[in-house]
Amino acid sequence: MNEMLKGPTPGQAGSASGTVSFAVLDQALWQKFRNAAGPEEFVEAWLALLCRQVPGVVAGVAVLGEPDVGPFTPVAWWPDKDVVGVSLSAIAEKSLVQRQGAVTSGLGSDGAQAVRQIAQPLIVDGRIYGVCAVSSVGDEIGAGETLRRMQWAAGWMEVLLRRQMQADDQEARERSRIAFDMLATVLDNNSITAASTALVTELALRLDCDPVSVGFVRHRRCSVAAVSHAADFSKKINLIKDIAAAMDEAVDQRSIVLHPAREGWEYRVSREHEELAREHKTGGVLTVPLQFDHRSIGAITFIKPAGREFDEAEIDLCDAVAAVVGPVLEEKRRNDRNILVKIWEASARQAERLLGPRYFGRKLATLCFAAAAVWLSLATTDHAVTSPAIVRGTIQRTIVAPFNGYVASENVRAGETVKKGDTLAQLDDQDLSFERLRLSTSRQQRMTEYDRALAKYDRAEAAIIKTQIEQAEAQLKLIDEQLRRTRLVAPFDGFVVQGDLSQSIGAAVERGQELFRIAPLDTYRVVIDVDESDIGDIALDQAGVLRVASLPQESMSYRIERITALSMQKDGRNFFQVEAALDHPSPRLRPGMEGIAKTAIDRRLLVTSYAGKMLDWAYLVLWRWLP
Repeated sequence: MNEMLKGPTPGQAGSASGTVSFAVLDQALWQKFRNAAGPEEFVEAWLALLCRQVPGVVAGVAVLGEPDVGPFTPVAWWPDKDVVGVSLSAIAEKSLVQRQGAVTSGLGSDGAQAVRQIAQPLIVDGRIYGVCAVSSVGDEIGAGETLRRMQWAAGWMEVLLRRQMQADDQEARERSRIAFDMLATVLDNNSITAASTALVTELALRLDCDPVSVGFVRHRRCSVAAVSHAADFSKKINLIKDIAAAMDEAVDQRSIVLHPAREGWEYRVSREHEELAREHKTGGVLTVPLQFDHRSIGAITFIKPAGREFDEAEIDLCDAVAAVVGPVLEEKRRNDRNILVKIWEASARQAERLLGPRYFGRKLATLCFAAAAVWLSLATTDHAVTSPAIVRGTIQRTIVAPFNGYVASENVRAGETVKKGDTLAQLDDQDLSFERLRLSTSRQQRMTEYDRALAKYDRAEAAIIKTQIEQAEAQLKLIDEQLRRTRLVAPFDGFVVQGDLSQSIGAAVERGQELFRIAPLDTYRVVIDVDESDIGDIALDQAGVLRVASLPQESMSYRIERITALSMQKDGRNFFQVEAALDHPSPRLRPGMEGIAKTAIDRRLLVTSYAGKMLDWAYLVLWRWLP
């Protein structure tokens, strides 16, 4: 490539003096190429060297722009702008569209000499950055050779573009670092006032501005919240007023506003910024809107001292900082508001979504909810009190130990059905039998003594012995009764509700100790635990339906017979016990079964029936806290 760009080409040096002048020109171009101050000067020198080193080239143009998207505009011409014609611009545009080299040929303006237009796109990493196009005359080298030399020369443009990309990346990294430093400054403070003050103070130091201000939109106008290096800015009321007006100007346009505007800057209305700079004799004034949720929530205004302006890097940095800290500042501002303001704003936002455009699902859900509320307020239903219940026998007989003794055997357990006279258990009678034998022997002995006394006609002795005999007979009757009662029998046909002596054979029992509990099988009562909030609806003779857990498919009707006046507590709730009689109990029903009882009260509105307890709870809470 260096050989291609060295020295004059054949045919360009017509004389010694001409050769010297061309050499001086090439040396000047190379010097300019090596010491280019900027991209534009680099491209101009590069294009001039390319056109000088390719034989027959009479004009050239270099077009650059944003990669792939454009717009692409000419940045360098050779030998000057007036020489580039329409045909050269057309071939450049064709090459851009096709993303490949293009060649066209035709006659020159004199109609005698053939002219070729050759274009080569500048592609780096698959992205097109521009195109270089030249016009050549003569047949010293062909179009293919010219295109190859342009491709080789494009390497210098790739170097330039990569340098620019590296510089842009470095600048973007530095800009991001500073922006996140500002974000950390904001996050270190809890309140919006402290966060805003720390932010503007740090920005003023980094950008050499005086002052930097941040404001938020309130009632469609910007209000200044913090000013750098000024804890109390009430004395600068005119400055603050003008800064707020400049913020409004930027927020209304939703764009960055700069005064004085840079060359090539997109037009913005900047009257308030001009007024601010003129009235307070400042330098450059820059306002960047703060965005949150696709809307402007405030702005940051930067003011340079007199005689100084903002460069492109500073503008990009301010924009990056505003984009990063805007949402965080808005969240802090919202968190610092009064709770009533938060509620009002949330309600207004929801109302706007409900009544405004979009949010069809929310509108449909609200409509369905309203229809359900109307239906609940107008429709009625049979109201019933639902309570847990347990089935018990109408009466229960307890079988207790008749005397102190020991368990000899057991015949039934809890859950079994027994008939009247069935033996439930047997107590040990060995001690009683021994005692009866002793008493019988003693009685027989006394009988013999009694006969002997009668034979001796000793009436006093006979009377005493007779009394002892009667005492022994009474004790024998007692022992016989105790022996009879060692056999515990069922007093009636029933169901053993409680009692299991299978693990107590041989164990001692005391007189009066409960051994079994039996309930009849033909009559039952239902004990209902009615919550204290529902007891006011319960009355005697009310009907209801019972379903027990073991027989969920069978419903049994009942009628209230008794309401206890004593409140009881269980499982963290207060309730009253209500007793009811079953009309037609199921043959499979057994005492001790638990279930759910529903007592019919009356017909009520659906909303009252289903939400009555909640309303009563709300009334109670309000009564507790309201004066």
